[in-house]
Amino acid sequence: MVVTEIRSDGSRMNLAGEGSHGTARDFETLQLRRVPDSASAVNSVVTAAAPGLMKSSALMAAGTLMSRLTGFLRTLVMGAALGVGTLNDTYQVANTLPTMIYVLVGGGALNAVFIPQLVRSMKEDSDGGAAYANRLITLVISFLGLTTLVCVVAAPEFIRVMAPSMADRPDQMRVAVTFARYCLPTMFFMGIHVVLGQILNARGRFGAMMWTPVLNNILVIVAFGSFVWVFGTAAHSGMSASSITPQGVRLLGIGTLLGLTVQALAMVPYLRDSGFRIRLRLDWRGHGLGKALGLAKWTFLFVLVNQAGMVVVTRLATAAGATAEKAGHPGTGITAYNYALLLWQMPQAVITVSVMTAILPRIARAAVDGDHGAVRDDISQGLRTSAVAIVPCAFAFLALGVPLIQLLYAGAGEDGARNIGFVLMAFALGLIPYSVQYVLLRGFYAYEDTRTPFFNTLVVALVNAAGSFAAYLLLPARWAVAGMAFAYGLAYVIGVGVAWKRLRGRLGGELDGRRVVRTYVRLVGASLPAALAAGAAAAWLMTAIHPPVVAALTALTAGATVLTGLFVPLARLMRIDEVNAMVTMLRTRLGR
Repeated sequence: MVVTEIRSDGSRMNLAGEGSHGTARDFETLQLRRVPDSASAVNSVVTAAAPGLMKSSALMAAGTLMSRLTGFLRTLVMGAALGVGTLNDTYQVANTLPTMIYVLVGGGALNAVFIPQLVRSMKEDSDGGAAYANRLITLVISFLGLTTLVCVVAAPEFIRVMAPSMADRPDQMRVAVTFARYCLPTMFFMGIHVVLGQILNARGRFGAMMWTPVLNNILVIVAFGSFVWVFGTAAHSGMSASSITPQGVRLLGIGTLLGLTVQALAMVPYLRDSGFRIRLRLDWRGHGLGKALGLAKWTFLFVLVNQAGMVVVTRLATAAGATAEKAGHPGTGITAYNYALLLWQMPQAVITVSVMTAILPRIARAAVDGDHGAVRDDISQGLRTSAVAIVPCAFAFLALGVPLIQLLYAGAGEDGARNIGFVLMAFALGLIPYSVQYVLLRGFYAYEDTRTPFFNTLVVALVNAAGSFAAYLLLPARWAVAGMAFAYGLAYVIGVGVAWKRLRGRLGGELDGRRVVRTYVRLVGASLPAALAAGAAAAWLMTAIHPPVVAALTALTAGATVLTGLFVPLARLMRIDEVNAMVTMLRTRLGR
């Protein structure tokens, strides 16, 4: 699934107007080129370059972090309002539909194809790419507007495809269709938000695309919070698909739609501040959009494969969750999968996406100039810099997944929260190949190659679907979704192997592999003993302390302290240069 690029993209800096320019310049002046693989050369590059990259990425990640944190708070309020059982599964299926359809019909192309095209038009067109950008905006408005109308009418059929088990339950089907008809129009505003954000990114204005989703999250939190205020929490109301009122469905549906609407419209002032004016243009022919659409055909197939995989997982997880809940195991359906996935993706969105979104326009320019060495070095730097956070976070999810979820979703019930924690643990280590693949695919997109990512994603989707089917068939219903989460990470292990080999060939047979692998191996070596000690401490505290919320808080605090306290000195002992640079930067910023 293309979840990462679809649900939250971005990167950013001081995040209000002119602050974004600083980030763009920092990355533009950070010229990383291949250096000899000697200790002195590596240290000189890391000392001079990595802190600048980390500093810029940290500033840009602030918006991403706030968006993710408010997004996560949104899921907590959702869990309190609807629980983590079949009623929430109903909303999750309906709310997933617009993202899937939007990405399928064009969102993937906007993300993957049009940044290089926008950069090219800014470089080559006399008007700085303004006309091209306005033609693109007009095309998106026209196409997504028509698509949205058709999808709203066809909402019942979409629900039947996504979750056939719901179609057998009239009450659940009725609520799912109603939710879908409120949620589906959000795909139009997703498209507007993304295209305006890409125009700003191409102009070096990285702030808006990460901060405007915060508005969306706040409005949805208000809607679900109002639901809790009126009807009470799920634990007290006992709300189900058969008992939820039309007014309750309307409140949640309008809140969801309003959030995306405000998110999209809030981009307009940022565009005006950058000097760009929106003027709808219908003169599409002969101005480069045809080339972009030709490139997008492979992206369409890429997304089609991904969305087919998402449909498979949704259908299987929904059915497994319904069966498990009847046996007394809540929190084992598609809601558990989505909630664990959202938390699991947070390090990726805050770190990897932030680094690569800023670097991608520069990689695209290097690719246009035929400078393979610059592309290779930027990919290497992106992999090694993001790994400093991604690798220990993956092991932290493995060691502390259960107390983390039990603390965050305490309102959903102890059993339901624990089951979601097991799903998070199953996802955990897959975060590493998931992040690596994200970086590698940016290399292909920089060369306007969308065909190779399609074939790579086809492999990932097939492995994921096969693993999910195996989990559904072989595991008890309460563990089936955890098995699907593990299969997701395993699929990306295979995908990384395929992508690495192809990108290395594209860059002349060299991808700085020795240096990258050495960094990852050392990070795993520092993370593994730290995670074992943290997990053991957390497990003991979870059984020794009551009540569950206090136990979870204590275990999480102690476990995180142990993990951090062991990881940092081990990483420095192993001379992981990127970690040393990060520690130095943090000490400098803290004045120590």
